[in-house]
Amino acid sequence: MKSLAQHLSAALTHPSDIAHRIDRQIAAAKDASGEGIRVFLGLDEGAIRTAAAASQTRYTDNAAGPLDGITISIKDLFDVAGEVTAAGSIVLRSRPPATADAPAVARLRAAGVIPFGRTNMTEFAYSGVGVNPHFGTPRNVWGRGTDGSGRIPGGSSSGGAVSVADGFCDAALGSDTGGSVRIPAAFNGLVGFKPTAFRVPVQGAIPLSYLHDSVGPIANSVDCCARIDAVLAGERYAPQSLRNLKAIRLLKPVGTLWNGLDREVQSACDAAVERLRASGVDIVEQRCEPLEAYFKALAQPSAAHTVGRLSEATDWHERHVNVNGAGYDQRVWKRIQQTNDTTRGEVSHAIAYRRLFGHAMHDALAGFDAIVTPTLACIAPSIQSLIDDEALFFATNARILRNTSWVNLMDGCAITVPCHASGDAPVGLQLVGRHAADPALLGIAASLERTIRISK
Repeated sequence: MKSLAQHLSAALTHPSDIAHRIDRQIAAAKDASGEGIRVFLGLDEGAIRTAAAASQTRYTDNAAGPLDGITISIKDLFDVAGEVTAAGSIVLRSRPPATADAPAVARLRAAGVIPFGRTNMTEFAYSGVGVNPHFGTPRNVWGRGTDGSGRIPGGSSSGGAVSVADGFCDAALGSDTGGSVRIPAAFNGLVGFKPTAFRVPVQGAIPLSYLHDSVGPIANSVDCCARIDAVLAGERYAPQSLRNLKAIRLLKPVGTLWNGLDREVQSACDAAVERLRASGVDIVEQRCEPLEAYFKALAQPSAAHTVGRLSEATDWHERHVNVNGAGYDQRVWKRIQQTNDTTRGEVSHAIAYRRLFGHAMHDALAGFDAIVTPTLACIAPSIQSLIDDEALFFATNARILRNTSWVNLMDGCAITVPCHASGDAPVGLQLVGRHAADPALLGIAASLERTIRISK
């Protein structure tokens, strides 16, 4: 798969290449034997070709934008003018079409991006599994059976990740409230970047948490994500200056985040860390007290510091949809119902805990460029196993979210980079940076990417 930089260079030299690439991508997305039918909830071929023609003209006129001609799929969480935003649900399908693009979509369009379809997702972004009972579940790029069986794509930006992994488009626009960009990216062998909350406007997107929601890209490389992030954040892209690896210092937190891993995850991540060490990166293994205190508190029955995120979503559902559960994925509805009795005091406690945790993690990162962890504790399980067993579904969801959701609580930034060998189950290595340290983290990730990845 070519990088965005290669596509942009080709378009600059041969603008007609845009139309040819669009033809190939549309044909792949519409192939009845592929995953397109489960990836896309809407694919406006006419709008895509019109945007491609306009991009080709801008190149010919030397007026191309920074991402001109790049195709990016849009998660069914974001408003696109003239389309219905339904968050992977059927209860919102009768909503009127959006009258304007969400700011994130508008910024991409202004940069020359060709919006490429509306992608499937976990209903209302309510799990990291990626299963959708209404529109089908896009199968993970790895482990697809000829009998139609497959493994979960991860969520909630499930369709977005598979749209990139299968080459339907160049990148995907996703959201991340507890890992929803990083999880499907890691499960499908891609790069996914979760920025600091509010770096990218969240208006025009159906919320899960006003405090924890962030908007980020899924793509094939760190550079691809950095280019898209710059546009989303309203900044000018600056090519990453690769740092001397011997000047990079990472914290490898001893404890929960490196415990209880699937064998494949343990092996791939340990090997990636050793490659980094061998290249001169200073990796310090020590206990991170704020993290371990968080996981200890999370194990308590009340876990009041996490309840704020779900209670915010409950409030939105009470205002916007018929809250009798009819038409909902019943597993999503159960999670919404869990916070019906949330008190104002519990929400206030959650907000206070978030602030204290963020300060504590900022202090814990003193002297380090980033934290390094496995992105996920497990490889992708089969779709059918989680459909058949509700208890396993919820247990797996909790396990999937374990290594990612704390980053949203501290309001940091994070990126996952694939570290598995070709042909093996996809595994991601996660780098976590401080609040608002997004450009610095992207620079660190760009410097380390070649070492983290196993050359094919």
